[in-house]
Amino acid sequence: MLEKGVPRADREGLGPDSTDAAGILDYWVDIMGIHPDEMPDGVVQNVLDRAEFRGPNTACNLRSTGIESSYDEFGYTFHRARFDDFLRSRAEEAGAHYRVEASVADVDADRDGHPRHVLTLASGEEIGADYLLLCDGPQRTVTMGVLDEFLPDHRAASQVLSPPTANHIAYQEYRKFPEEIYEQVQDAIVFWWGLMPGHTAYPWIFPNRDQVCRVGLTMPIGMDIDAVEDRESYDLLRPEDERIPQGATYIERLLEREYGDAYDLSDFPIVEDAGKSRGTETYPISSTRPIASPVDAGVAVCGGAMGTTSAFHEGGDHLAVRTGEIAGRLAAEGKLGHYNHEWQAAVGDELLRNVSLSELVRGWTPTRGTRCSESARRCWPMGGRTRCSPGARGPACGARSYSASTS
Repeated sequence: MLEKGVPRADREGLGPDSTDAAGILDYWVDIMGIHPDEMPDGVVQNVLDRAEFRGPNTACNLRSTGIESSYDEFGYTFHRARFDDFLRSRAEEAGAHYRVEASVADVDADRDGHPRHVLTLASGEEIGADYLLLCDGPQRTVTMGVLDEFLPDHRAASQVLSPPTANHIAYQEYRKFPEEIYEQVQDAIVFWWGLMPGHTAYPWIFPNRDQVCRVGLTMPIGMDIDAVEDRESYDLLRPEDERIPQGATYIERLLEREYGDAYDLSDFPIVEDAGKSRGTETYPISSTRPIASPVDAGVAVCGGAMGTTSAFHEGGDHLAVRTGEIAGRLAAEGKLGHYNHEWQAAVGDELLRNVSLSELVRGWTPTRGTRCSESARRCWPMGGRTRCSPGARGPACGARSYSASTS
């Protein structure tokens, strides 16, 4: 295993350049194949009992995914750097050799050669391999060059999977919340739909321990504010905005909108010894459909590099772990040719959900989202066991008030 290695404020030494909102839903536990009870203390941060979806003036709470699972809770949030360290220890226990500061500079692929692949590291060292597993995430810094060798010029991976068009950008901050507000969200993941423009663009709050929450957002790369229709309908835009706001600006506006009646921004300080750098993280998210791998050439693309991250909800850790496990096992057995079939059988339903929902909400406006919530309320009347419960929030503790709706 070759890892470039990057520093993080919350990790000693170099490790993977992997950042995300770090949350797992109940049935994702089974897809991933790792139960949280297997993880060391400190990996799991908070156990969740719901997801809150808030719009401009409606809200709902989802208390069940409706999918059978061996995990009894709704989900959990986790510490990403500790999770990565845990996965590394599992790989090493299984016999993998893990090298940090081993950046891959070039790959020469020859399906008829022995070995079929020769990797050149930044140090100049060359490594030969018959099987190559590409797990370099949505930036695909190595993957695109390798795949280009097997594709025609008019369908080059460096064009089809180019990060500026195939990815979204995400930004999050680690902030310490006032106790009263933290108590409201410590067992929930919270999403806001219809507050900012862009396909599947939204802010969120994911709770960690000790009153710390990750406040973040995702949006398409390179958006033009002049192309946004009905700008006034998006609460996080301002008439004076000449360009799409920066992530930090969006987060400040979100906190002011939600809690500004009773709190100042200074009541939500950034925790500078958390996250990747000074309490903040900026990272790409794969927002494309998954690709098959050229397994006949001894190449398997896994996780975010192959596009398993959902373009709808941006979740993908469970799929990255599962596809990587499948590829690693098959390579060790000399059966990598089965990879495309096996990952489709294992995670195909989840990927179909992700792609379908992403396309379903393409072009949605804040008004469309509100109508969807109202329709869901009529479809799922309250009473008995339902998947959703009223999401009304009162003015207690300075929280913004919403009308009740379910979806």
